[in-house]
Amino acid sequence: MERRSYAALLFAVAIVPLAIWLRAGSQSPSSSCRCYPGDPCWPSVNEWKSLNVSLSGNLISVHPIGSVCHTDSASYDSEKCSDLLARWPIPETHSSHPSSPMAPWWSNGSCSPFAPADSPCTIGPLAQYAANVTSAANVREVLDFVKKHNIRLVIRNTGHDYLGRSTGAGAVNLWTHNLKSIKTIPSYASSGYKGPAMRIGAGVQGFEAQNAAHESGYVIVTGLCPDVGIAGGYTQGRSWLTGFTIWVVRRPMITAGGELKTASPTQNADLYWALSGGGGGTYAVVLSMTVRVYPEEETSVASLSFTSGAGTDPEDVDHFWSVVKAFVVDTQSLLDAGDCKFSNRTLLEYKINSFPSYHAAVANQAVNLTDAHVGGRLISRASIQSQPDRFISTARDIIDLNTAFSGYHMNVSRPGNMEDQVFYSNAANPVWQTTASSVVIGIPYLHTDRQFNVDGQKLMADVLIPKLDALVLPGEVSGIYNNEADFNTLDWQSEFYGGHYDQLQAIKDKYDPDQIFYGRTGVGSDRWVENDDGRLCRI
Repeated sequence: MERRSYAALLFAVAIVPLAIWLRAGSQSPSSSCRCYPGDPCWPSVNEWKSLNVSLSGNLISVHPIGSVCHTDSASYDSEKCSDLLARWPIPETHSSHPSSPMAPWWSNGSCSPFAPADSPCTIGPLAQYAANVTSAANVREVLDFVKKHNIRLVIRNTGHDYLGRSTGAGAVNLWTHNLKSIKTIPSYASSGYKGPAMRIGAGVQGFEAQNAAHESGYVIVTGLCPDVGIAGGYTQGRSWLTGFTIWVVRRPMITAGGELKTASPTQNADLYWALSGGGGGTYAVVLSMTVRVYPEEETSVASLSFTSGAGTDPEDVDHFWSVVKAFVVDTQSLLDAGDCKFSNRTLLEYKINSFPSYHAAVANQAVNLTDAHVGGRLISRASIQSQPDRFISTARDIIDLNTAFSGYHMNVSRPGNMEDQVFYSNAANPVWQTTASSVVIGIPYLHTDRQFNVDGQKLMADVLIPKLDALVLPGEVSGIYNNEADFNTLDWQSEFYGGHYDQLQAIKDKYDPDQIFYGRTGVGSDRWVENDDGRLCRI
């Protein structure tokens, strides 16, 4: 395995194949557990048919995406299997499927397209059914059904979810992917914002919103990965974007009780606060959201890149790292004006490209999936400024262990040149306000060697993450970007949500008293445990 001696300093892309917290042994079915396939409480065939009728035929019995590659499956087709393998890294392969997780750890290993064709294909950890909801009425039907039968519920849009929140054994997957409505509102008015806005359905992806905004002469904020859905975890708390929650002005949703509610700064303000940084998929089912848009304008993109390749003279390597150090330290002041990206594409290159519009600058930007075990930590400006040598030496140590090292530098505290904006309190981890770099590290993932991946996770937890933890200053409160976190994070409640966790849990209890909504490491999930077979039980 090649050992790399160069630094990969990139935009942080959510590529988190995380493991599941499991309770050793099994637990017999009881009212403390969600009903599981094979239990006496599991709905009959006729009851599933009845749900399908109520959803106008949109209830899907889940078949693993890799079933076309297994000879024991009725859908086996060698040509389709070859096509699937060719398209596997493309996000659309998974986002258009009702159950396929993009993160390989959460894919059904027993029905992997990379496994031998004669190996068994079983549904394993995937949801049993996907409900392709297209309306609020559909969402209510699904909620009524899972509550009546005590079945686990998960919410999924694209499956761009690297902690396994959008799938679960024995679950019904509430699939919001086809809630695709988009409407531009040139003159939106509310108590906190007056100006152009756009209302987008819960299934709208970044590239779809960006295209629609451009057609109307506007720009909308989306993720680096154009396939990411906007209304879910991206804006509800699993992105550094939550530092600017003025962007979202209104969210209609269905609560666990089936009520249609609107969350805004003046309506159900506590729920609006929780959904502005406190995580998605755990408070209610968001149907759409209204966001502000910005005038389209000419855009320039600047990049600076430099590389030290394998086999370089040690003195040259040291010089390379001195350049990296100078760049990291000297660009801290630039963070006050925005974000900066740095990478290692060529030996030395600086270029500026101009485009007639922002859309033209990003229209051809495509980000394929990256298979890796990842972890990370939010590093404060104080840490980088007071100990730059330690930051650089940590990066070097990690890279020498055949690990990719990326840092997305930012300042999400209130910009000083935006006095005309109204800023609302939000539930994002307060640590984001002092963060200078969201560091993410990644080690290889092999589809055909599970033990290799398990060993990699152990390396991440026992060796690599402690190196990042050592960058936290004495007495400093730190945190982790929870979409790019190590699965062994023990105190995830405080690491992901900071001091807001108890308040967020109280809000969840108010709107979801029966704990219908569950997502791994989501607020309230610490009241549950998954058994070896995937059965979800109360602790």
